[in-house]
Amino acid sequence: MATAPFLRNKYWILRHGKSIPNEKGLIVSSIENGTLPEYQLASEGVGQAQLAGEQFLKELKENSIPLENVRICYSPFSRTIHTAKVAASALNLPFENPQCKMMKDLRERYFGPSFELLSHDKYAEIWALDEEDPFKRPEGGESVEDVASRLAKAVLQMESQFQGCAVLVVSHGDPLQIFQTVMGAAMHENGSGSDELASRLQAAITKPILSQHRKFALLTGELRAVV
Repeated sequence: MATAPFLRNKYWILRHGKSIPNEKGLIVSSIENGTLPEYQLASEGVGQAQLAGEQFLKELKENSIPLENVRICYSPFSRTIHTAKVAASALNLPFENPQCKMMKDLRERYFGPSFELLSHDKYAEIWALDEEDPFKRPEGGESVEDVASRLAKAVLQMESQFQGCAVLVVSHGDPLQIFQTVMGAAMHENGSGSDELASRLQAAITKPILSQHRKFALLTGELRAVV
């Protein structure tokens, strides 16, 4: 697995395992609700996180990456903390150490008060809005562009803090779709010929690129190598 020349690290993403909100068919996207312990993983999700951790360990071995070079960066929501803890345990990596880092910018996309704690069926309205204009916010919520901008900040932070690491990003469906969209476009950005990551990420945050983010959907508990 080759690292892009403008990146100091290799990146994998992991969508949280099946959560209690997933089981209940509820949208839980605000930081206030998302951090509540009653919205952590369902038992099936714990199993998914365990399997993902084991798969990640296998990929580390295949790439000859030692455990001391692993970093786990995770969203502050209960379901992502729970997933990161289970995955770290599968790696035999202590969770309470500097190799595991909570990053607020990896949090769930906030869909706004008109969607919060309502049925998953409401997602169809959001996807339609995203496809039409990824810069338009659901009322009181975050647009795709808002999430892309904070994820770009998170990538720059990880790149500044780590070097030569395998970074496991544990986050949510929408942010990880957007993460892949932006990183993929940054990889192929050649308009300026610049190797500077910040300019590549910024060049990827456009309406035509971001409106495609649903193509990168992940299942709960799915692990994927990005770059």
